[in-house]
Amino acid sequence: MENKGLLNSHFEGLTKVSQGKVRDIYAVDPYLLIVTTDRISAFDVIMPNPVPGKGEVLTRMSAFWFEKMKDIIPNHLVSIDPDTYPAACAPYKEALRGRSMLVKKAKPLPVECIVRGYLSGSGWKDYSEGRPVSGITLPPGLKESSRLPQTIFTPSTKAPDGQHDLPISRQEMEKLIGAELTAEVVRATVAIYERAVGIAAASGIIIADTKMEFGVLDGRLILIDELLTPDSSRFWPQDDYAEGRAQKSFDKQFLRDYLLSIGWEQKPPAPELPEAIIAKTGEKYREALNRLLK
Repeated sequence: MENKGLLNSHFEGLTKVSQGKVRDIYAVDPYLLIVTTDRISAFDVIMPNPVPGKGEVLTRMSAFWFEKMKDIIPNHLVSIDPDTYPAACAPYKEALRGRSMLVKKAKPLPVECIVRGYLSGSGWKDYSEGRPVSGITLPPGLKESSRLPQTIFTPSTKAPDGQHDLPISRQEMEKLIGAELTAEVVRATVAIYERAVGIAAASGIIIADTKMEFGVLDGRLILIDELLTPDSSRFWPQDDYAEGRAQKSFDKQFLRDYLLSIGWEQKPPAPELPEAIIAKTGEKYREALNRLLK
């Protein structure tokens, strides 16, 4: 099963409480068990084929970054070692090893917290069509992939699976969660991103943008979900960077580009992926991890 990739998890006796695009979440009181499958999504649609080993890459990378950022803000991670998990997980230790996290339960904030240092993706699309980026008016003369004059925070809604997140302004975010909590989220998001940019640069990686999720636990803001992975970020090779064009990447942009090239309409059902595309996508994820952890 493992060499074919894990598309769906099932553990008899454990209660699955939710299933996201990539992660299956189980209740293991008083914690949650997050199992990172090898599913991959693009344009908010889950592909029918897994990318073998992707779940392990995402788990190791998130654990790496959580450790690097824990002095900026606490996170939900308790352990990634199944030997330390509650007894109910014991029968599944080997299946969980490398692709699972035992985490604290928090109440998730209803927003996606996106931070950008470069102009790419939906930010570039809005800018090139003369629109503000999440309510922020950027200076004229920027090109695709330009380094922004300063890091910007561009939140979005958290849409149900299968629907697209929608950009919102900071003011709209304040209406959802309050001005004080918004300010705390912005401070943490920007601080994490700017530290990560420096760490990644030493490994030859540019982090163009990334998405974080936060929750509240015992009245305190904490980081939840994943952190700075190729699923939630744009990673570019430093030695190939040039503004004015799209960049090569260590993330799922390669898959998105393939799907655009075949004219898929970005709505379910997703097409079957060729073996070569699956293999190359997995290779890009592993290269990002290997560069960071070398």
